[in-house]
Amino acid sequence: MPLKLTRRAGSPYYYLRGTVRGRRVEESTGTGDKEAADQVRIKREAEELQRSIHGDAVSRTFAEAALSYMEQGGERAHIDALLDHLGKKKLAQIGQAEIDDAARKLLPGRSDATINRKVYTPAVAVLNHAAGKRWCSKPTIKRPKQPEGRMRWITPAEADRLIAAAAPHLKPLLIFLLATGARLSEALYLEWDDVHLSAGQVTFRPTEARGIKSGKARSVPLHPRAVVALANLPWDREGFVFRRPAGKIHKAGRVWLPYENRAGEGGGQVKTAWAGMLARAKIADFTPHDCRHTWATWHYQANRDLLALMQLGGWASLAMVERYAHVNVSNLAPSINAMWNDVATDLPDFVALQPTGSGDVLR
Repeated sequence: MPLKLTRRAGSPYYYLRGTVRGRRVEESTGTGDKEAADQVRIKREAEELQRSIHGDAVSRTFAEAALSYMEQGGERAHIDALLDHLGKKKLAQIGQAEIDDAARKLLPGRSDATINRKVYTPAVAVLNHAAGKRWCSKPTIKRPKQPEGRMRWITPAEADRLIAAAAPHLKPLLIFLLATGARLSEALYLEWDDVHLSAGQVTFRPTEARGIKSGKARSVPLHPRAVVALANLPWDREGFVFRRPAGKIHKAGRVWLPYENRAGEGGGQVKTAWAGMLARAKIADFTPHDCRHTWATWHYQANRDLLALMQLGGWASLAMVERYAHVNVSNLAPSINAMWNDVATDLPDFVALQPTGSGDVLR
């Protein structure tokens, strides 16, 4: 039977009730105005008719798919911007051209890595979710070509030089990054509730403000140097752990403020202090995120355990941490030496080249 308008006791709204080509509909119109409710009825009848003939792809929108994706545990990061651009489009109308257009309009002039992370990855995730529910066919989307991931790390001696050269408010943050492998955004928006000094442990939770990419919380043991750095912070242990100087002095002393929240992004908040530290330490081409690479490199050198590294660092797969094994091959030297063991005495003297760690960059 066609859809009809009904009333429910205690509700100010009209409701739709009925069946269109075997599809049952019973839902609120969201309005108490009968004329407006009738327009909703006409529109919903047309949608259900199309859906029954052509399938969900011609009637389901990107917004519906995105909502279902997030309700079932999908990551919300960067979805809101896509909703503004693609939300009202039917799934059947979204393909390579539409996502390319969204990338150009939402992030003009940004790097391929940023565009891929903020547009292509969440858009494809939503479309794959919709395909799993048979709302559309599985998408085939080409992403921007990106260079191989950068991996810069420093030696412990160079790390000590950086710490010695850091401004007072940057020093504990730097030690924390090197000791935990935290992303900068995870550190900047970390709160004291998730720091347990007595247990020597910190927990990173998947909240949008903290910019954590993984959908699961993870805990990391605190190195003793990190425990000391946190225990000696000159401000109270409430709210955000790391602070910046306010740039002015009150009678009670320097005012310390939380870092500016940039929607989960980290980097610009420490740019000036970071550049000054690098100049004083005479270390070039080293970013806050390179502290994470350094921590992972040190961890693998000490433990040779990729599973533990993956768990502690919050990576989603072993493939993402294998690169740290590829640049730490000194443990394999005996297997290479054994290959020519019987002819080694015939080789001329040579000077072995030893990796320094400093300046090692994979491109």
